Amino acid sequence: MIVDVWAQVTTERFAAQPWLKTLWKWTGREGDPQPTSVEKTVAAMDRAGVDVSLISAWSSPSGDLISNSELMEQVSEAPDRLRGLATVDLTDPMGAVREIRRVVDGKRIVGVQVVPWLWDLPPNDRRYYPVYAACIEAGVPFCTQIGHTGPLKRSETGRLIPYLEDVMLDFPELTVVGGHVGFPWIDELHTMSIKFPNFHVDTSAYALHRLPPDFVAWMKGVGRSRVMFGTNWPMLSPAQCLGGLPDLGLSAEGEEAFLGGNALRVFRL
Repeated sequence: MIVDVWAQVTTERFAAQPWLKTLWKWTGREGDPQPTSVEKTVAAMDRAGVDVSLISAWSSPSGDLISNSELMEQVSEAPDRLRGLATVDLTDPMGAVREIRRVVDGKRIVGVQVVPWLWDLPPNDRRYYPVYAACIEAGVPFCTQIGHTGPLKRSETGRLIPYLEDVMLDFPELTVVGGHVGFPWIDELHTMSIKFPNFHVDTSAYALHRLPPDFVAWMKGVGRSRVMFGTNWPMLSPAQCLGGLPDLGLSAEGEEAFLGGNALRVFRL
């Protein structure tokens, strides 16, 4: 079974964001990028043999780019193929807690995702802390971005130590999934995964043949039970991302865990 743990069914509001221009350029979609749809998303999954995708809502300082209500409608269009990751407004901590309690059921909506560079707030900022408590209460992972940013935003918020390390020390019950590999701080990723058994990483935003060699080595060691497949659809398609899979040299057991086994366990799919 193949699970894509980072995707989004984009809206017009999302697709029009000026900070996406560099990503549209790198992925060959320069000009007038259009929002995608559930139908196109499932078709792309089918072409690559992806069974389930976790699609995300996106909040931002200027408002929701993909709202939780839109997310739930998207999941409802393909309930056998899609699960959702809710979003929250960090400027309203108690509102964020109530929103998690309202929408996160652990079945259709199976986690919470916040992208730090979008808020220019590292994950140890006090405004996140009620969100972490609510995730623990709901029994779901907190998903975030680690490493450098493709959009023209500061990368410092994606550094693992000290920012994410502080969080995991303060919330030892919290399960964290860091998206986008964590480059260039692979040494910090390795340290974090040894130190915290509830810390996981996904390969979203990378075609597998472009993964850093140090990351691939980590995947074969301590990362074997921590790494998950992700795409960042529609910026990259599942077929693009999976193309270099045989060249990674994973064992049969490691490949099965990477493609779906770890995600099934962590998100309780």
